[in-house]
Amino acid sequence: MSDYLIRATAFGGQVRAYAIESTDTVAEACRRQDTYATASAALGRTMSISTMMGAMHKGDDQLTIKVEGGGPVGVIVADVNAHGVVRAYLSNPHVDFDLNEKGKLDVSRAVGTTGTLSVVKDTGLKDYFTGEVPIVSGEISEDFTYYFANSEQVPSAVGAGVLVNPDHSIKASGGFIIQMMPDADDETITKIEQKLNELPPISAMIEHGKSPEDILKTILADGDVNILTHTPVRFQCRCSRERLEQALKGLGDEELEKMIHEDRGAEASCHFCNEVYHFTEDELKAIKSDA
Repeated sequence: MSDYLIRATAFGGQVRAYAIESTDTVAEACRRQDTYATASAALGRTMSISTMMGAMHKGDDQLTIKVEGGGPVGVIVADVNAHGVVRAYLSNPHVDFDLNEKGKLDVSRAVGTTGTLSVVKDTGLKDYFTGEVPIVSGEISEDFTYYFANSEQVPSAVGAGVLVNPDHSIKASGGFIIQMMPDADDETITKIEQKLNELPPISAMIEHGKSPEDILKTILADGDVNILTHTPVRFQCRCSRERLEQALKGLGDEELEKMIHEDRGAEASCHFCNEVYHFTEDELKAIKSDA
């Protein structure tokens, strides 16, 4: 089954919820980035949560999420929209460690715990909305939970997991976001907290065939889950030769002259998809002339 996410309500509208299966999407990003296991987990968790955040918006809104924890993977960047389209990269994909004391991938060590999580929302207007909070654990899910509570003032429970095969391919990936609405009562909150404490790892649930619907029904048991939308999810980059030509034009005559006469051409690659674009001397001359 192809990746998808769902948006739902429960407990008579007291709760808003999202869940995602992202195995193929994360696998494509990790393949393009050539990530090692721990880096894959960090990238995949960020992608799953960011894609669900994109579904909280409408139309052509774009979100750019950055996780900068000061760890060896460097910065993690994810671009998402409201239609389940995501692209992402991290600065250093070749990061892997032994399992931590809990027997899990040591994502916190890879991401780091000194830095910030930031979200930039582009709604197509002149102004951008930016929310930023400090990294609290480097485990990604806890950091996004803190972001929702402190930057958007929405009490939330966020979970994401990635299961990586011995050959570093992706076996399972998914996540959830549960948000309490202002009228949520204490009984509802207590029920959900109990279910979350009993919840198996999300990656294990996906591995065993549990769907996003199953995940929400497990967390929101007895909450009369109402599925509102079902959105396909996929990795897709927005890079193109035309975009890179525009970027080259912006470098100025002096830099283009250097590429033409010293480098005898140019090569550029996209951070997100690793697509490589080659430009010959003649093509650079045409770009310079056009600029």
